[in-house]
Amino acid sequence: MAKEIVTNPGAMYNALTNGSKIVGKIFADSDFRIDGEVEGTINCNGKVVIGQKGFLKGSISCVNAEVIGTVEGDIVVSETLSLRATAVIKGDVKTKVLMVEPNAIFEGTCSMREQNVNIASDK
Repeated sequence: MAKEIVTNPGAMYNALTNGSKIVGKIFADSDFRIDGEVEGTINCNGKVVIGQKGFLKGSISCVNAEVIGTVEGDIVVSETLSLRATAVIKGDVKTKVLMVEPNAIFEGTCSMREQNVNIASDK
């Protein structure tokens, strides 16, 4: 008898909790939430969320991103980057759509384009 496989891709994501730290490279096929600390690079085929207590010193390359915490480094997003009121960004941004809430801090440059961008080809 065949087994029925039920999938819900919207509910699948990876997470790094508060108090955890990763040094190195992260590759993820699905969404990734950071509430801890990352020193290195994040490459994701989904959405990356940097939570309010999340901290990244490095770079992000992904489809969509939401920053509520702190990022020190470059961000490359092929679709939409959202900076919430508590976000602190120190680095350059390349994205198709940028949404910034009042009180977010952004120190760097921003380039907005229609096509997909790749962090590896820009440096």
